Amino acid sequence: MTRLLQEPPPRTRPGTSARGRLGAVLSAVGLLTAALNLRIGVASVSPVLSDIKADLGLSEVVVSLLTTIPVVAFGAFAFVTPALSRRLGLHRLLGATMVALAAGIALRLQPSLAGLFAGTVVIGAAIAIANVIMPAVIKRDFSHRLGLMMGLYSTALSAGAALASGVTVPLLSLVGGGWRPTLGLWAIPALLAFLVLVPQLRHAPVRDRRTRDVADAPSAAGEPSVRVLLRDPVALAVTALMGLQSMSYYAALTWVPTLFQDSGMDAHTAGWMLSYSAFPAIAVSLVTPAIARWARPTWLPVAVAAVLTGAAFGGLAVAPLPAAYLWMTMLGLGQGASLSLALTYIVRRSPDARHTGHVSMMAQGLGYLLAGLGPVGLGALHSATGGWSIPLMALIGLLVLQLGAGVLASRERHVLERHVPERSVPERRVPGGNAPGGRG
Repeated sequence: MTRLLQEPPPRTRPGTSARGRLGAVLSAVGLLTAALNLRIGVASVSPVLSDIKADLGLSEVVVSLLTTIPVVAFGAFAFVTPALSRRLGLHRLLGATMVALAAGIALRLQPSLAGLFAGTVVIGAAIAIANVIMPAVIKRDFSHRLGLMMGLYSTALSAGAALASGVTVPLLSLVGGGWRPTLGLWAIPALLAFLVLVPQLRHAPVRDRRTRDVADAPSAAGEPSVRVLLRDPVALAVTALMGLQSMSYYAALTWVPTLFQDSGMDAHTAGWMLSYSAFPAIAVSLVTPAIARWARPTWLPVAVAAVLTGAAFGGLAVAPLPAAYLWMTMLGLGQGASLSLALTYIVRRSPDARHTGHVSMMAQGLGYLLAGLGPVGLGALHSATGGWSIPLMALIGLLVLQLGAGVLASRERHVLERHVPERSVPERRVPGGNAPGGRG
């Protein structure tokens, strides 16, 4: 009861008035448009890695840094988010990340290796901050529709990755075959996202009580600091799941097109295969939060996601071309479900928006630092072995650890609490918000 009294009321209350419902819709559209951009800056690089490597004369390990640096930045810059949100407010900070993202993508147009890597760092920093903000904003503003919004959020991430992976190579012909201007075109969606957010930014206070609550205030369940959360088994499990599934995702995102090309597939088709895998990911991301809510045993969705991903890696190691669509379908389903589960557990394992912000910071900060080892490690193993079988078997081995973390994270309890089943925790009733998904 104390927790419920301390948690700030949701920003939007659909059902109270037509104006309120319109505001909720516009807020959701703004958030999802921004979410669409949170994988584009990284996913657009993978289909043209071979072009970048040949043009600049880079080794496989060095060129893999173009997808590794953003992932490491996702972790490193996550920890500055609370201080920035206290100064700017969550919505204004989200708008600023879209501008920074567009600037980082544009910086890649500079005809130098330094500009390419500097732009990559800026892209990673902008996405890192937005990554942390999103779950906290959804928990606070859409507590009456958590399941729906987390499903749409996960879907937007997968859709952005699909768009970038599938369209980047065809765009090469529109800009004369140059990979720099092709990558530069992806600044446009980030600027469009900022424009969609502008109406919200105009009415958002620079600094308000709710933002401070999310960022740094204590609660009855305990002070939600990283130091405290590092001793909490639930927070550690969510963090491990986030890191391990991200390691698998970004390793595949970086090297699967190259794997197909090494097996004899042309670059256009290889880029399309990576893009295709995002379609099953989009579909499964939309329904996974609801499935996770009702599945019994609770670890079943985690196990299914790990098995699908492992089967895909095994198929790519043994016979990548004959059943390419099958392997990429399974990979999309497995990785899409894993990402959606990791993001959902960040929200569901937090008792309020304040805790969500800190759990999100820890899970994505430490998790993405771990995930950064994926692309570099897979590239190093490929260089050492001269093939893809051993690197893919290593990814299958990591799935065992991912499964263990997911089983622990799926248990119905909150961080900093011994055992609080989700269905035993009363939820705040919101007018018009008691439809399915009302508890998230």
